[in-house]
Amino acid sequence: MTTVKSGDTIKVHYTGTLNDGTVFDSSEGREPLEFFVGGGQLIAGFDDAVVGMAVGESKTITISADQAYGQHLDELVEEVDRSQFPPNLQLALGQQLQASQDDGQDFVVTVIALTDTTVTLDGNHPLAGKELTFAISVVEIAA
Repeated sequence: MTTVKSGDTIKVHYTGTLNDGTVFDSSEGREPLEFFVGGGQLIAGFDDAVVGMAVGESKTITISADQAYGQHLDELVEEVDRSQFPPNLQLALGQQLQASQDDGQDFVVTVIALTDTTVTLDGNHPLAGKELTFAISVVEIAA
């Protein structure tokens, strides 16, 4: 029986949940996710979990924050004066904005607090600091 190994291109169906059971992502109702195992396309814990699985095999795994999106870093949260934003920009909690670092590299921040004078932005991935559980089923291993 052929099993998944690093370097394979595979297709999986998956459902990702948080500790409270909230589904944060799923391939349900869509095409299966196709990726190159060991290629760094997915979080390390997911990539590692499929190695050794066979077509038709399913399992549920829990991935620590360190093997997923990392720990939540307080230094990536910043309060910014509203005057830093265009006056016609309508800001809302949960809104994602693109920002640029001093070196010109772009990154995404999320608005997590608003006052009349300030906007608090979080540069962490929304799932940073969270343990993630995935139900995974291997659909195909490409030859």
